[in-house]
Amino acid sequence: MKTTNPLNLIIYINVFFFLFSLILIPSPSGLTLNPFALLAPSRESLLVLGATGVIPITVFDRWWTLLTAPFLHGGLLHLAFNLLALRQLGAFVLQEYREARFLIIYILSGVSGFAISFLFGVPFTIGASAGICGLIGSIIYYGKSRRDFYGNFVYRQAVGWVVGLIIIGLLLPGINNWAHGGGLLGGIWVSWLIGYQGRTKPVHQVIRWILAGGTALALLWSLAQGLYFYFVLTPLK
Repeated sequence: MKTTNPLNLIIYINVFFFLFSLILIPSPSGLTLNPFALLAPSRESLLVLGATGVIPITVFDRWWTLLTAPFLHGGLLHLAFNLLALRQLGAFVLQEYREARFLIIYILSGVSGFAISFLFGVPFTIGASAGICGLIGSIIYYGKSRRDFYGNFVYRQAVGWVVGLIIIGLLLPGINNWAHGGGLLGGIWVSWLIGYQGRTKPVHQVIRWILAGGTALALLWSLAQGLYFYFVLTPLK
């Protein structure tokens, strides 16, 4: 039986939650000529659907948002940029690390990135970029550990992406650099632990299903809260 490509599934989930966030609690500032704020969901909508940070975690005790925040975005440009990067980088990591290890790297990188940003006091944050930076970290590890011409080429290109991320993070406001750095280091560390060579080990499959199952439950809980808010609480206002 043919299974769904995990990279495509992640992209579909991101698009679905972005559309739902626009509908749930519409933002009056979403229709604007500012490309960075175009189709921006309201903060209330993002909070209901699983944004993370100091406020969601400490005020509302929503630790599970470390798993859901990577599937939420703050605008059309934010979503498009992240999904393009995810498509390009994810395809390479999926090819070299295979499905189980790809999912382990992506999910744990997202969690580590947002956990680091929480520890450094970021109040409210979302986006797939922490997991994407984890993919860059896995590519850095892959290129560095090959010790050949191709590996050196891949390594240098990945380091160039990191430099670009640093420059963008310094120039543009609202970039969660802590999440980017935490995701990058998480991706390198996880890749070092699980490797990329040889057949996928049974332990990798177990970890993969635990992480995927936990993420699915967290997303379903976010969806249930969103549906409850939309169909039960909103009509009561």
